[in-house]
Amino acid sequence: MSDTFGELDHPPRLLMGPGPINVHPRVLRAMSVQLLGQFDPEFTTYMNQTMALYRQVFETGNRWTFLIDGTSRAGIEAALVSVLAPGDDVVILNAGRFGLLLVEIAERCGARITTVEGEWGRVIDPGAVEDAIRRVRPRLVAGVYGDTSTTMAQPIAEIGALCRRYDALLYVDATATLGGMPAPVDAWGADIVTAGLQKCLGGPSGSAPITLSDRAAEHIFSRRHVEKGLAGPGLSGGNGARIASNYFDLAMIMDYWSEKRLNHHTEAASMLFAARECARVALEEGLPARFARHAAAGRAVVAAAEAMGLQVYGDPAHRMTNVTALHIPAGVDGEQVRARMRTDFEIEIGTAFGPLAGKVWRIGAMGVNARKHAVLTTFAALETVLRQEGFGFTPGAGVDAALAAFQAAST
Repeated sequence: MSDTFGELDHPPRLLMGPGPINVHPRVLRAMSVQLLGQFDPEFTTYMNQTMALYRQVFETGNRWTFLIDGTSRAGIEAALVSVLAPGDDVVILNAGRFGLLLVEIAERCGARITTVEGEWGRVIDPGAVEDAIRRVRPRLVAGVYGDTSTTMAQPIAEIGALCRRYDALLYVDATATLGGMPAPVDAWGADIVTAGLQKCLGGPSGSAPITLSDRAAEHIFSRRHVEKGLAGPGLSGGNGARIASNYFDLAMIMDYWSEKRLNHHTEAASMLFAARECARVALEEGLPARFARHAAAGRAVVAAAEAMGLQVYGDPAHRMTNVTALHIPAGVDGEQVRARMRTDFEIEIGTAFGPLAGKVWRIGAMGVNARKHAVLTTFAALETVLRQEGFGFTPGAGVDAALAAFQAAST
C-alpha cells in the first residue's frame, strides 16, 4: 500500500529572516477563492485591477505594470532576457549575492558584461557607475535596490539620472524592498523594476510584479515574435532578435495582459488573487505609513541588538530598514542559535551567503512582522538562547531597548 503521508499540519512559525515572511491573513483568504477561467470577463477585470493597483505601489504611471507568474527570480530573468540580445552591452552594479545573480543571468543571455564592483556591506559610488556607462555606452544598466545578502540599499535616483543622460535603460531589482521602502519608479527614472510578494508585501513567493516604461516596452516589442500556434492575420512580430525564452518573453506576456488577450499561458489565478490583495492591503495602510512602520521596526531591531552588545553589520548610512545583519559573537555557534530559536520558540532568523556565511545572522521585520510584538518576541527568544549559549549581556536589555525605540517612534 502506498504511503499518502500526512495532512499538512506544521506548527505556526514566526518568520523573522530575510524572507519569506508570514503571509497576511487577508492574502491567505484571497488565495482560497474559487478559480475562474482565464478569459472570463470577471477574471480579466481582476487582471486590470491588479495592474492599476501595482501602478500605485510602484508609484508610476507606466501602462505596462503587471505580474510574471513565478518567484521574484522569474521577474528578474524576464526583464533581462527580454531586453538583452546576444552581444548587447550591460553594466551591472555588483556588491552582493544578487548583483552576482544579475551577472549570471546576463551571461546566459549572451550579453557583454561590465561590472562596477563594490564592497559587501557598502553601496556603489555613482561616479564609478558613470565612468562605466560613459566608457561602454550600454543598452542596459542593472542593479539591486535592497540586497538582502548584505542588507544594503543602493541609492537609485542618481543611477536613473545617469541612464537618462547616456540613453541607457535602467533595470532595478526591488524584490526585498517594494512595499517596505520607497520605490518611486517614475521619480527614479527607472525603465524596468521587478519585485516579489514574499518580503515587504506580505504574500507568498510565486508572483513577480513588474513595471516597464514606454521606452523599455518599445525596445522589447521590437523583438516580438508571435508564437507559431497563434500566428494569423494582424499578428505581426518585430524585426529584432527573438527573445530567447518563450515563458519569460515579455513581449508575448504584454500581449496577454493587453486588450488583445493573446494567449501566452494560463494565468496563475490564486497567485493573482494573492498579489491583488497584497497591493490592496499596502495601499489601504498608505505607503508613507507603511514605510514608517518598517523603518520603526528596523530601528528597534538595531537598538535591541546594540543593547545586547551585538555588532550590526554594514554601512549604517545605507542599511535597508527591513532586514538587519548582526555579527555572530565570537565563541557562539550561529547555527546552533538558529536551530534553538526554531525548535524552542518556533522563530526563524536567517543565515548568510558567500563571504558572510557563518559570520552574520539576518533578521527581517517585514510586512505583518514589521510590528512591535514580532520584534519583541524575537529578541526575547534570542536573549534566552544567547544566555544559555554563554554570551554575556544584561538580561532584558535587548527587549527594553526595542520597546523604547517603538515608544519613541510613536510619539
